[in-house]
Amino acid sequence: MKKTKALSLLLLVVMVMATTIRLPEELLVAGAQRILMAEKITGEEVEADVNNHHSIPRGIEEVAFSFNGGKDSTVLLHLLRAGYFLHRKELSSSNGGLSSFPVRTIYFESPSAFTEINAFTYDAAQTYGIQLDIIRQDFKSGLEALLKANPIRAIFLGVRIGDPTAVGQEQFSPSSPGWPPFMRVNPILDWSYRDVWAFLLTCKVKYCSLYDQGYTSIGSIHDTVPNALLSVNDTSSKEKFKPAYLLSDGRLERAGRVKKNASVKNDVGSDSHKHEVLLASVIAVGDEILSGTVEDQLGLSLCKKLTSVGWSVQQTSVLRNDIDSVSEEVDRQRSICDMVFIYGGVGPLHSDVTLAGVGKAFGVRLAPDEEFEEYLRHLISEQCTGDRNEMAQLPEGITELLHHEKLSVPLIKCRNVIVLAATNTEELEKEWECLTELTKLGGSTSSLMDASRRLITSLTDVEVAEPLSKLGLEFPDIYLGCYRKSRQGPIIISLKGKDNARIDSAVQALCKKLKEGVFVDMK
Repeated sequence: MKKTKALSLLLLVVMVMATTIRLPEELLVAGAQRILMAEKITGEEVEADVNNHHSIPRGIEEVAFSFNGGKDSTVLLHLLRAGYFLHRKELSSSNGGLSSFPVRTIYFESPSAFTEINAFTYDAAQTYGIQLDIIRQDFKSGLEALLKANPIRAIFLGVRIGDPTAVGQEQFSPSSPGWPPFMRVNPILDWSYRDVWAFLLTCKVKYCSLYDQGYTSIGSIHDTVPNALLSVNDTSSKEKFKPAYLLSDGRLERAGRVKKNASVKNDVGSDSHKHEVLLASVIAVGDEILSGTVEDQLGLSLCKKLTSVGWSVQQTSVLRNDIDSVSEEVDRQRSICDMVFIYGGVGPLHSDVTLAGVGKAFGVRLAPDEEFEEYLRHLISEQCTGDRNEMAQLPEGITELLHHEKLSVPLIKCRNVIVLAATNTEELEKEWECLTELTKLGGSTSSLMDASRRLITSLTDVEVAEPLSKLGLEFPDIYLGCYRKSRQGPIIISLKGKDNARIDSAVQALCKKLKEGVFVDMK
């Protein structure tokens, strides 16, 4: 067989194995052999199939494998080893073992990587005869240098749907504009979390030890912690976690990834007064709100709830029932806020465009979700329209269903966007209670500004403007707000912070700037 056909066969063997080998009872090589026999794949058929894609490699030296030591990458390593075994057997009719792995394997070594990941990667390289190309640059620069020095045309990646980098990718996807040209090959793109662990446990292959310590998705040491859903109640002071393969809901795989808190512009030199505040945005969708037909009570209630647990609401907005309007606003807010809360426009009606807008903001389509549809069937069984149930269409690859026993239907979470189904304050109260338990919105008190005082004064705006401006510079960790209940009424000054003593100091400083007795505490 020609080398071109042999390489095409290797690519397709791995792709076919990846799509059919996930059943736990099928072992690695045996499963692949059965696939090849059943399909009776010939070199010509493989050649025609693979060549439908662009930039197909012509030799083993034109293929590379990006290995990062994670579970998905480990699965792909063994699929590639098995695929190469069958590829070599096809060429030579040899039944010998596989002591080396000639596919160029690249590892992007980072100073922020876990030592366990590094150790596992190097151990795997030694165990399986892998020649590692270690790259210590960022991903893009490293690729540019690698592809400039080597004739690589295709790179195997352990990307799965749900990964941040998977949006818009298929099993064969050319690199993005602005990147070096190569073909991204994603054999396990459609594998689930459960599929990955069924494979690793069934084949009894080694994986990184962090997964046995409760880590379910591993990034850098700065943004990864054990998944709290695997926490074990223990009398000892040290928190313990169950292994990653015991996570029951794979959609919560990335729950251990920590998002860095937004930095606060008004910072104080003293460590005791530094604070980080989580930023939120609230979006309402509904033509009825904009026309004044319906009064929006949910927005006010949601802002109060977020503030009460230490979040800073950056913006509230009301949008018309239009997919593009929702998409543009969600895309804008999700990039500047830690969490976006959106409500209204959820359902099967023509005006219910929220989920479509959220999906478009992330660049993904709506797709049927079998689990969500089961909930809906149970809730409104006689009204469902089978496979055409529009309410079961959710943004593909980015959606987590947040289950709670008090909710008849799970809440919908798309990355950092929470889609609320509430239509009144009572329903919001229930969803909020469940949400705070499921996501620990109020889990940290480090940013909670629960110390406050309100002052009232009959001074004019002009008289208090300069003293308040100076006070803001002296106490940047204190929130200062001013408002009137009527145009001719007194000014109410609100001071909020994390420390009562700090609030009292600010009040004393303000009083010294003006005549004694002009400020009175408002009860």
